Amino acid sequence: MSCQRALAAAAFSIAIAVSTLVHAQGTVADYQRAFGLRDKYQGLAVDVPDGAVWIGKSHRFSYRKTVKGGSQFVVVDADTQQKQPAFDHDKLAAALSTATGRKLTGLTLPFTAFTFVDDGKAIVARVDTTSYTCSLDTYSCKGREAVGAFEARQPPPACTPPPPDAAPKPSPDKKWEAIVRGYNIALRRPGEKSWTPLSTDGSEGNCYVLDGIVWAPNSLRLAAYKVRPGFRREVHYVESSPEDQLQPKSSSRFYAKPGDELDLDQPMLFDVGAKTRVAISNALFPNPYELSRPEWRADSSAFTFEYNQRGHEVYRVIEVDAATGAARAVISEEPKTFFTYSSKKYRDDVAGGREVVWMSERDGWNHLYLYDGRSAQVKNQITKGEWVVRGVSKVDEEHRQVWFSASGMYPGKDPYFVDYYRIGFDGSGLTRLTEADANHAVSFSSDMKYYVDTYSRVDLAPISELRLAADGSLVTVLERADITELVKAGWKPPEVFVAAGRDGKTEIWGVIFRPTTFDPKKKYPVIENIYAGPHSSFVPKSFAAFSAMQAQAELGFIVVQIDGMGTSNRSKAFHDVAWKNLKDAGFEDRILWHKAAAARYPWYDISRVGIYGTSAGGQSSLGALLFHSEFYKATVSAAGCHDNRMDKIWWNEQWMGWPIGPQYAESSNVDNAYRLQGALLLVVGEMDTNVDPSSTMQVVNQLIKHNKPFDLLVIPGAGHGSGGAYGDHKRYDFFVRELLGLTPPKWTAFPKLTQ
Repeated sequence: MSCQRALAAAAFSIAIAVSTLVHAQGTVADYQRAFGLRDKYQGLAVDVPDGAVWIGKSHRFSYRKTVKGGSQFVVVDADTQQKQPAFDHDKLAAALSTATGRKLTGLTLPFTAFTFVDDGKAIVARVDTTSYTCSLDTYSCKGREAVGAFEARQPPPACTPPPPDAAPKPSPDKKWEAIVRGYNIALRRPGEKSWTPLSTDGSEGNCYVLDGIVWAPNSLRLAAYKVRPGFRREVHYVESSPEDQLQPKSSSRFYAKPGDELDLDQPMLFDVGAKTRVAISNALFPNPYELSRPEWRADSSAFTFEYNQRGHEVYRVIEVDAATGAARAVISEEPKTFFTYSSKKYRDDVAGGREVVWMSERDGWNHLYLYDGRSAQVKNQITKGEWVVRGVSKVDEEHRQVWFSASGMYPGKDPYFVDYYRIGFDGSGLTRLTEADANHAVSFSSDMKYYVDTYSRVDLAPISELRLAADGSLVTVLERADITELVKAGWKPPEVFVAAGRDGKTEIWGVIFRPTTFDPKKKYPVIENIYAGPHSSFVPKSFAAFSAMQAQAELGFIVVQIDGMGTSNRSKAFHDVAWKNLKDAGFEDRILWHKAAAARYPWYDISRVGIYGTSAGGQSSLGALLFHSEFYKATVSAAGCHDNRMDKIWWNEQWMGWPIGPQYAESSNVDNAYRLQGALLLVVGEMDTNVDPSSTMQVVNQLIKHNKPFDLLVIPGAGHGSGGAYGDHKRYDFFVRELLGLTPPKWTAFPKLTQ
């Protein structure tokens, strides 16, 4: 160790020792308060509403709200403002208790959302992995297994023949049926047994697919996709400790990674009467990452599809002439970096495609444009300014208006707060529909007569209002959350803190959580909760009665969360910082933010800063020690995608680009593991189907090769996450040791957590 490093380490130890002698932290009482905070605050905020869900095309809607002892569902008639329970909660609880084998009450129903079916005579709700249909006449429930987000059934290889009982695709006039047989499209008349080939060029290695067949409205032509299968990568798992047997189980799943050769979709056009294929040039879509499903114009004159080029630097709306097969680009996005197809793409074809409402960041901010569908030229920019459109609720062709959400329109206000607006196709008549300085979630009735506006801030309890869409006037206040008892119990909101970023002018927003026992005379180590995924922004903007960051703070820390450059929902330039550079993670902005907080608050101790995160946050939190160890001292990294070549293709090629280049190695925690300085705890679940667990183990391998000390927690049977309550406890102990310089309490002090 160099002399300078030795002196720095000694100074750090002395600072910890002084702080420890003067101010006891990380005690059994602190842990008990942290572990019990959720239960303590649970249920103390009442009349807190979720967003409204409109029932079909009616003026009735439902929502869930908290009540003393649990929650209940309410149905409201917007025309009469009559409010009543959505169903008999106790009877439904009894029915679900019978169906699930669990003991439930009307206030503790095990779901947060449901859907009315059978004209309101039944509901469908998901409980764990099972979807239940419950009759509201007999109050009986039947369940069927549902599929989870990351545990979805694996798709068969591209050229797997459809099953024998696969339903054919009927033509709109019902005179034809289309099927895929022997890798080719075949036709027959309904009722006939024999099929007539429409194509003959399909094979095992270049086949037609049933899901790609789309009939023209006039039934004279059909579009189809022919697919050349790519590489089918598998990730392999060993479940060490299965619940149903002693011996381990092995399994694998399809999991495409950056650089893999993908299935190649090729659009085809057939004249059904002539039984001929019309050639389509692929000059405008030579290298697809993905093609959207064909959509026919209403007059059958053409079909369209969207072309997402590999590398995501070109995105086009393609129209194919039905008579000639000629392809043209109605819209072509060709940014210098990435086109954010995953969250900033919107298209609405107006009047059969004569006009198109399109979303683009071409002027540096996410906005809406009106295209002439025939000339493929922009007629006018609908929205404009140094703010961003966040989404489109409705395009009203009749009145030539767009209803949309946006953020950042008001200088001096939080640029992430979402408000709702209406504007004319020509950019005139911008009308704000949400009034309060808060983060809004709006749900419109199907006819756009009414909307429910539910809004809050981290320091403002939720309010839900029913309003008229025509002028935004208030019909009635549906709910106004009461947090009286929550405040009495010691709850305080986090502080919103803003500081200038690396350019000296761009505002960087974050929040600060103090322990409920906060003493401004003390010095507190700082822990940053990081998630810097470029697909969104992550600092909380809405009210929450409980935050896991607050629980972490109870041990004697200041806990913060920050949206640095490279995250979304600001300008294109703000977002582009992530381009081919995920290791950046906004750290320059984050460190300046920390320093600004320390300059304002003497209790904010930036000589002791830790950081933790999961998934993309796991990558970034380890990156803090690899690339910024001069500032960050300790990291807990869970389920990290530590090398972007090892993680899922769509997320990583979106931000890191294609083809694979040196930028991947430059951002890799595996390739840079030798740089490790500071204390590290790695957490990984052995059955993580979101991020390949080998990503973490490859970091482990490199750390061992470079003789780097670290801690590792592998959780048998666990999926994607930070280890649950056990992982939380390990993280608490880690930071108490590394930042407070204390020995954590023995786990026997918390018997309920270790049983």
